[in-house]
Amino acid sequence: QVQLVESGGGLVQAGGSLRLSCAASGRTFMRYYMGWFRQAPGKEREFVGGINWSGGTTYYGDSVKGRFTISRDNAKNTVYLQMNSLRPEDTAVYYCAASGRMWPGGPSEYDYWGQGTQVAVCS
Repeated sequence: QVQLVESGGGLVQAGGSLRLSCAASGRTFMRYYMGWFRQAPGKEREFVGGINWSGGTTYYGDSVKGRFTISRDNAKNTVYLQMNSLRPEDTAVYYCAASGRMWPGGPSEYDYWGQGTQVAVCS
């Protein structure tokens, strides 16, 4: 069992930056592929990015490539999402998720989810 708690959301002006954190409970954090998703009102949950167990491989959704960076610190059981050059369309609830699969696909292949943290970007 893994519990995930996101933090770091808030209100920021367009062009600004935020860093989200996701703290995981348990001693098996290193076994999990970690992903970030977001969901805006009235829209489907969207893949933001993911990182493998070692942190050596990352993937990003097309809408955030070059602006967002995922990293993890296995010693601290934490995964991060550094968001730069934020845009109003980045406004959403951001979720972290953990998957026991080596290379998970969509949201259904993630086993554990956090409660989410709100990010609002004003123009």
